[in-house]
Amino acid sequence: MTEEKGDMQKSMIHPTAIIDPHAKIGPGVKIGPYAVIGPNVEIGEGTEVMAHVVIDGWTTIGKYCRFFPSASIGSEPQDLKFNGEKSYVTIGDYSVFREFVTVSRATGEEDVTSIGSHCLFQACTHIAHNCDVGNYVIMSNCAGLAGHVTIEDRVVIGGIAGVHQFVKVGRNSMIGGLAKVVQDIPPFVIADGQPARCIGLNSVGLSRAGIPENIRSELKKAFRILYRSGLNLGQAIAEMEQELDSSEEVEHFLRFLRNAERGICRGTKE
Repeated sequence: MTEEKGDMQKSMIHPTAIIDPHAKIGPGVKIGPYAVIGPNVEIGEGTEVMAHVVIDGWTTIGKYCRFFPSASIGSEPQDLKFNGEKSYVTIGDYSVFREFVTVSRATGEEDVTSIGSHCLFQACTHIAHNCDVGNYVIMSNCAGLAGHVTIEDRVVIGGIAGVHQFVKVGRNSMIGGLAKVVQDIPPFVIADGQPARCIGLNSVGLSRAGIPENIRSELKKAFRILYRSGLNLGQAIAEMEQELDSSEEVEHFLRFLRNAERGICRGTKE
C-alpha cells in the first residue's frame, strides 16, 4: 500500500485481510478478517470494511463509510456487453452498505457507477452498472437497480422493489415495497404497485425534508394537474407553467417532466 507509515499505523488491518500493495488506504481505516482489497481501490479516512468484504476494480470510496460482511463493491458488471474495459465506481462519504450488498462498476470505457453521500443500502440490495445514485438515498432489503438508472437525492425505495434499466427516479420520492418500476417516477411523489403507479404526493417526506408549507401546497396542485386533470403530459406542463407559483422545487418538477425519456409513471385514476 502506498500510504505513509504514520497513516498506516492509525489504520486497523486484520492480519488475514488481503490488500494489494498498490491500494490506497486512508488514515483510520478499519479492515476486517478475510476482506479483499484490489490494486486500484482507494479508501478514504475512517471507513470501515468488515469481514469478507471484497472491493475491486477502479473503486474510490470517501470518508467514514461502512461496509458490512460479504458486501461486493466494484466487481465486473452483470452485462453481456462488458468486455473488460477500464471503468469505475465512485462512492461519497458516510454511506452504509449492509450485508451482501453488490455494486457493479460501469460498462463502457471510462464510464462510472456513481453513489453519493449519507446513503443507506440495506442487506442484499443491488446497484447495477452505470447507475447514478444521489445523496441520502435509502434502499430497503433486496431492492435492485438495473443498469443506467438515475436516483436523485433523498429517494426511499422499499424492500424487493425493482427499477428497470434507464429509469429516472425524482428526488424526495418514495417507492413502495415489491414495486415494479418501468417508467420515470417524478420528484416528490409516492409510487407503488406492479407496474408502479403514482398514488399521491410524498407529504410526510417533504415535511421531514424541511420544504415549506406554501411550496408543498404548490406541489399538491402540480400533482393534481398531472394526474387528476385528464390532460396529457404536454398539456399538463403548460398548465403548470401558467398556474403554479415559481420555486426551486416547482421548477425541478417541471424540468424532470420535460426531460422524461421513458415516459412518466401513470396515476391510479388514469
